Amino acid sequence: MSGKELVARWWNGTWGRLTRRDVWLAREIRWHVVARAGDSETGKVLRWEFDTEDEARQMVRRLVQAEGGQWREMNGDAATQAPK
Repeated sequence: MSGKELVARWWNGTWGRLTRRDVWLAREIRWHVVARAGDSETGKVLRWEFDTEDEARQMVRRLVQAEGGQWREMNGDAATQAPK
């Protein structure tokens, strides 16, 4: 996500490569949501773009609620950049 500002990141709290889920919220000119299912080596990555922060945050809420689990927002050093 070079050139994009990382606004927030969520993680479902699971370490397994098959069950781990990550969601990033970033913006450049438009808002970007990136979701990864699985680990950094074999995970499937999906991407969406939105015109407003509200639309992007609605997608984040849908992703987090659909998966269940112990989702937590990551910040500081834990808020790593999304996959390229």
